[in-house]
Amino acid sequence: MVYIYNKATSDLIGEIGEDDLQFLIDQMEEESMKDQDYSITNMEISYFAENGASSGLIELLRKALGDQPEVIILWSQTPI
Repeated sequence: MVYIYNKATSDLIGEIGEDDLQFLIDQMEEESMKDQDYSITNMEISYFAENGASSGLIELLRKALGDQPEVIILWSQTPI
């Protein structure tokens, strides 16, 4: 499992599988090979949905975003 956190608050948002993590890595621009955080907006979520993201990943990202214009998520393969 891969743990997804709100970077600003360190709150656990939920868990995703390795396939969903690979989807995020493939879709998002990374600043380095060690990059583990991503800026998520409604535009990204819509793009992901159109490009084959799992319903579980879309639901988790919508939960993370809530009513904010943007959220920074952080992923980890171990709980933090």
